Amino acid sequence: MNANTSRQSPAEWDESDELLSRTARDLPTGRHQFHKERLMAQIHDTQQQDSRTATPAKARRFQLPRPAFALPAMVAAAAGAVVVATVLGGNGGGGSGVATGPALTTEIGTASTSGLPQLLDQISLAAADTSHPDVKPGQFVYIESKTADTFIKTVDDKSSLASHELHKRQIWESADGVEGWLIDPAVNDGPEGETLTLPDEQGNTPKAHLGAPSYDYLTKLPTDPDALLAKIYKETKGQGNTPDQQAFSTIGDLLGESYPPAELYSALFEAAAKIPGVVVVDDAVDAAGRHGVAVARLDETSGQREEWIFDKKSHVFLGDRTVQVRKNGGTDGLLTPGTVVYTSAIMNRAIVDDMKQTPSQTG
Repeated sequence: MNANTSRQSPAEWDESDELLSRTARDLPTGRHQFHKERLMAQIHDTQQQDSRTATPAKARRFQLPRPAFALPAMVAAAAGAVVVATVLGGNGGGGSGVATGPALTTEIGTASTSGLPQLLDQISLAAADTSHPDVKPGQFVYIESKTADTFIKTVDDKSSLASHELHKRQIWESADGVEGWLIDPAVNDGPEGETLTLPDEQGNTPKAHLGAPSYDYLTKLPTDPDALLAKIYKETKGQGNTPDQQAFSTIGDLLGESYPPAELYSALFEAAAKIPGVVVVDDAVDAAGRHGVAVARLDETSGQREEWIFDKKSHVFLGDRTVQVRKNGGTDGLLTPGTVVYTSAIMNRAIVDDMKQTPSQTG
């Protein structure tokens, strides 16, 4: 797969130097890890229990072994330039290394169905035309991203929008999903990060699933687009605001902090083309400031649009973001159009031999 590169070396994809100079766009969870599922699923559950708190589209991601109740930060693009929020101080979340600031915004890109089939065909072909090594037993998938979120902060029954600073996130996961490590200052209490190795603190070893897939799990998914989409609909029944939106979000999660095998990676885009309501956004900006074209879908219930951002020329996946595009009556209508709820940029995706090893340390 090439969820963030097209023709890099098999063991390491670091496209930041090349693409930062020529494109700009989103990251989510997104998304998320792994899978952009680990932290956010628990946040999502917590938010659903609190009617005062709006649920970000990426709240599905990151099911950490222990509860963590902080959303990462967010980035705003105004007039085509990425603007980082002014830090107000404080933490506002589970991690100790990322201060909170005011919510940031972006210009809302124009959406259209024109050219969607052709774009998804080009993306699918680009995904298939890459060197894609398998993850061997004992190896780890390493993903480095830049990520940020806007969240609703409630103190003494008074709610306001806040964000964490844009920051680097690093995650490792073994092929079977049993061993892992996370370094994310918006989540971790210290700079060294924390283990994701199972069983968790409660002694549970959950099985991999679509919401939190391991590489081994992904190798068993069907690569026929119709069969794949049918499985996604079936296994996510009852989740999300609508079946179509949940199917789209599930595919989006797999594009971020996971490593779909080559045939599956291409099939994901073919499956996405079959979901009603999918559109093209002419310009979207990722957390690294790279502009690209986005494949997107509007959640009619929340008024949020999830955008998968791709390089306009190479069709490499850059990242994802979730943007509030319609007025939402949530917590006093705090999530106004143009609010970036979640943003992420994939900076490096590689296979490494040891936990906490980075591609630069490989021989």
